[in-house]
Amino acid sequence: MIAYLELNHQKRSLDANHSGREDREVDEYTTAERATTMRLTDHERAILGGAQGDVMAKVLRTVVRYGEIFGADRLAELDGPIHVVTSMGMTGLDTVFDLLDQMIDAGLTTTEPFTVDPRPFDFEAVSYTESEKRDLLALYAHQDRYEDQLRKLGIKNDQAYSCTAYLPEVGNTPGEGDILAWAESSAVVYANSVLAARTNRNSGLIELMCGIAGRTPEFGLLRDDGRRATWLVEVKTSELPPATVLGSAVGRAVVGDVPFVVGLDALLGSDLDDDATRDYLKDFGAATASNGAVGLFHVENLTPEAQRHGRGLLTDDHRRIVIDDRTIADLIAGYPILWDDETADAETALIGCPHLSYSQLRTVTDWILTALRTAGRRTVAIRTVLSAAPAVVAEFKQGHRELYEPALAAGITIASMCPALHMNTPATSSRPVITNSNKLRTYTTSRFFTDNDVLERIVEGNRSARTEQIR
Repeated sequence: MIAYLELNHQKRSLDANHSGREDREVDEYTTAERATTMRLTDHERAILGGAQGDVMAKVLRTVVRYGEIFGADRLAELDGPIHVVTSMGMTGLDTVFDLLDQMIDAGLTTTEPFTVDPRPFDFEAVSYTESEKRDLLALYAHQDRYEDQLRKLGIKNDQAYSCTAYLPEVGNTPGEGDILAWAESSAVVYANSVLAARTNRNSGLIELMCGIAGRTPEFGLLRDDGRRATWLVEVKTSELPPATVLGSAVGRAVVGDVPFVVGLDALLGSDLDDDATRDYLKDFGAATASNGAVGLFHVENLTPEAQRHGRGLLTDDHRRIVIDDRTIADLIAGYPILWDDETADAETALIGCPHLSYSQLRTVTDWILTALRTAGRRTVAIRTVLSAAPAVVAEFKQGHRELYEPALAAGITIASMCPALHMNTPATSSRPVITNSNKLRTYTTSRFFTDNDVLERIVEGNRSARTEQIR
């Protein structure tokens, strides 16, 4: 919100005509904003003074003001590309698109090609109903304009739309210790925790301006003291809990603090290079970030900083919680049902929020096809959409035709849309949608089920639900 207010002020300044009074207002605003308590380099001060133009000065000034609010005393240079959270050309954001045009007209681009969150729809892959298509086009009416702006500002390519930018197929994978300016919550927590990069949970547009400036304010999770854990989370379950539910429990408990999780390595293993382990931590982290506001977690004997420092990462005054089987069961039972009709039959299953990794896409597709064969069925019983990054889908299509083609024949849709943005319209939010994602459950009217329960409904339709009621 700070960024939007700042940019609105910038737009008024840039649009001012040349009357004497308005010239004085712009000059007074610019002069006043050059003063800052932050320690800046001569180069940064020169930019604020207009050495690279008025628009660039205002971009950097916004970044500086943002840092001042959070107590940053300097700017840190970025070590890698930004990842932009705003991926949709939504109606009502006209001022944002106008401001981006001003940056483009000034010749500004990011210092490195960047990635962006998933598109709100995928008309090539998904068979939408007429009402869904109509509502999506109405809500995201500026999508073409916005994507053209992103190309001019420096997006990596037209396939760079995914919340899992850090996957090797997408190509925005930071290294340990890299200073970043990302905003997508699930990407932030993964980069910080699993890859040991350093980024705050920035707001939309702030990360874009940081990418243009090549700098981000140094505070919070960029600093050693901001990465210490204030919670000790003891996992004492009899088996490995669903990643998305365990993440929900942790996020609800610690909110925006940093948790140090113990006991999980005994259930998950301690091989961080294992695909299944990384996938688990991806979905766990996404739930901590959406059901709370976690930007970093440590897992004993597993995540990089926990391997190096152990429980020395805990602050002296840390708090403690225990998560056991009862915690997990109660949490699942307590998730609300937001359907208009709580007894309705499920119509759609959305899987892939955050986007599925390559290994997950392969596993889930095989999982569904195997279950269909076992049940003697040829096609899924309800519409089933698996979402993954465009580059992941393309590689899966080429590398696993033995799964890809039978999946399409069975009625499985493999797409690259954002399930959460898909659910934003009246035509989509009013439908009974199920998911195994706690992030999607939190942000939409979709109903949460565990992996096995989702699979049952995909294969058996709503007969499985009625069988459960009879039991």
